[in-house]
Amino acid sequence: MPNARDKQKIQRACTRFLNNHYPSTPREVLRSLIDTTGSDERSDIYGGGKLIADFEADVARLLGKEAAVFMPSGTMAQQIAVRIWTDRKHIPLVGYHATSHLELHEFQAAQRLHGISSRLIGSPYQLITVADLEAVAEPLGTLLLELPQREIGGQLPSWQDLTSLTSWARERGIPIHLDGARLWECKPYYQREYAEIAGLFDTVYVSFYKSLGGIAGAILAGPADVIAEAKIWQRRHGGNLFALYPYILAARKGFNERLERMESYYEKARDIAAALAVIPQIEIMPGVPQTNMMHIFLRGGATALVEAALDIAEETNIWLFGAVSPTQIPAYQKIELAVGDATMDLSTVEIVSLFQLLFKKIDQSQTEPAPMD
Repeated sequence: MPNARDKQKIQRACTRFLNNHYPSTPREVLRSLIDTTGSDERSDIYGGGKLIADFEADVARLLGKEAAVFMPSGTMAQQIAVRIWTDRKHIPLVGYHATSHLELHEFQAAQRLHGISSRLIGSPYQLITVADLEAVAEPLGTLLLELPQREIGGQLPSWQDLTSLTSWARERGIPIHLDGARLWECKPYYQREYAEIAGLFDTVYVSFYKSLGGIAGAILAGPADVIAEAKIWQRRHGGNLFALYPYILAARKGFNERLERMESYYEKARDIAAALAVIPQIEIMPGVPQTNMMHIFLRGGATALVEAALDIAEETNIWLFGAVSPTQIPAYQKIELAVGDATMDLSTVEIVSLFQLLFKKIDQSQTEPAPMD
């Protein structure tokens, strides 16, 4: 059984990894931050000080927004944005995709904490369309869109479709908030500056611990008056911490080092998807990745796939995955691949050979005779 094997021990012994960046220990992370911290820099205090103010200003400028505020989490930032906009419209209803983080991962926080109801828009398996918006009969206090849509493989609408969606809301006076947890990965596909993408939205949330590799933390950016109000809500949420500097330093480091790598991550993802698509037991969504992310559907049982991946990890010191997710089709399991620094150090040819080995091991296990009692 998979639980009988120490996955963490096997993973710690690995030196190369398929997904995202190389894992780091707290000691390694803190050491790396020392090298990027000026000797005269001082801690932020309750959201004030040059360290945090300069970083907020830099991100606001990149996103083309008047102001920005750093918060401990995107969950906090987005609930606050939704609360402010629905309050201003006097309509406690937010519309978003059925796979929104607010719907799947926050235990109905917007409703329980803020009294804001949600209207799910469109199919959970496809991007929102204007036709989906037209089907919304009740007035919305705000519309939340996610770029890219993580739960459906990192898909993005075309630029024309995106502008049609935001125009629909703007024509009706509906504030538009962007869940930009992975906005940094969108630029290569759209071939537009971040300010132009963010300019379609009234407020924008961005994350720093995903592709940028920070410790934690998020920024909410938008009009100055909205951000001033957001700071009050941040304190009400308990998010105005005495000091946030470890998160800010890590965010700044990832911002400075990895933002320029997004194009290469994107190109690598497209290469990997095209190469893996020829393996008959694999399906890729989307077929041609629109960011550095994709979902890989693997034909086989969950136990067999995980066991084979652990065997490969022990034999090669390469970590493919340690778990899979079920799908609508019982014969297939799913893993998420986000290309990062570690992925870049594996050649596409090697990645294909590892997945071929994975299915070879599964075939062998199914044909081997059962052990005698």
